[in-house]
Amino acid sequence: MSQVRGGTRWKRFAVVMVPSVAATAAIGVALAQGALAASFSVSGQSFKVSADKLDGQGFSQYGALDTGTGLDGKSALHPVAVSAFTSADITNMCQSVVTPGIPYLGSVSLVLKAGGSGTPVHADNLYIDVEDLGADATFRGIDIGVAAKDATKGPGMKGGGEQANPYGFAQQATSATLTDVKQTAWATTAGTFKLSGLKMSVSAGTHECY
Repeated sequence: MSQVRGGTRWKRFAVVMVPSVAATAAIGVALAQGALAASFSVSGQSFKVSADKLDGQGFSQYGALDTGTGLDGKSALHPVAVSAFTSADITNMCQSVVTPGIPYLGSVSLVLKAGGSGTPVHADNLYIDVEDLGADATFRGIDIGVAAKDATKGPGMKGGGEQANPYGFAQQATSATLTDVKQTAWATTAGTFKLSGLKMSVSAGTHECY
């Protein structure tokens, strides 16, 4: 995860409080000039998530661009694969975000863990804007190369302020199982997120899920 160093102050220590995990197959997302509009505004920090297992129903994925302002105050665009699930159960989930450049402390880390006490984290209508993902994955009933607007097995495109190309490349699957998940993401939204056994810690130094 890239980190921007500079005059960060405590009031800029904004952390993503909604944990996330995503599923993706090995695809290339074509970002032709003008094909995808910058659509979703995000903070200046990405975050890491790991999980032992994700069982998802109703999966779809398409390309988009997120826009945001970094900790240095400069604007940036982030190409992402939006991974969406109608529902997902996540076992032993960990999320971490590191804010560098805190006066007198250096880096400060927030680590959030849930779903490790026998009851998985559960999410409905889950959307994750993924930058990088590693996992062992099994997809069932998969369709590759559909238009984003025609990916009906998942919860559909985000809607609202999203302007990702509805005719761009997408894929979908009836269900997906991922194990040993490690990902970097820029944003997550969900209709419902139930966190069993939630534990959160904030500490000096760099402490990440992987």
